[in-house]
Amino acid sequence: MSQALFDKIESEQFRKQPANFNVGDSVRVHTKVVEGDKERIQVFSGVVIGRRGRGLNSTFTVRRISYGEGVERVFPLHSPRVDKVEVERQGNVRRAKLTYLRKRLGKGATLVREKEGRGAAGTPVPGAAAPSAVPADAIPAAEPALAESAPVAAAEAK
Repeated sequence: MSQALFDKIESEQFRKQPANFNVGDSVRVHTKVVEGDKERIQVFSGVVIGRRGRGLNSTFTVRRISYGEGVERVFPLHSPRVDKVEVERQGNVRRAKLTYLRKRLGKGATLVREKEGRGAAGTPVPGAAAPSAVPADAIPAAEPALAESAPVAAAEAK
C-alpha cells in the first residue's frame, strides 16, 4: 500500500482540535477511565518532559511528584481516551527532552522557568502583570521651605 493511502486513513483518526502545548509546560491531562459500566474523567497534572513521534503515533510524557516519588505517564496524543489537555503554565526551556528533571528532588524537580511575553513597546503583554498607576497626589512634592531657601542661600553667598 502507498504512503498516501496510509496518510488518508490516519487523517480520519486525528484529534479535531490540535493540542497546543510544548515541552516544559505544566499541563492537566483529562483522561477517560472506564470502571465496569461507568466512565469518568481522571486528571493527571504535571510537567511535559518530552514529545515524540509523528502522525497518529505521536506521544507525550508528563512527570509529576506524588507523595515524594516521581511518576511519569506516557499519553498518546490522538487517543480518544485523552479527553483534553489544559495548559496551566507555559514553560521556557531550551531542550527537547527534560530528562534531567528525573535526577532533581523536591521543588527543583517541578520548577521550569515561566515563559515571559515579548510585546511591542507600550503594548500590554497578555498574562503579564499590569504596571500599577500611582496617583499624582500620592507622590510627595518637594518641601516649600527648602525650595524657597535655596535661591536665598545662593544670593547670600554672592
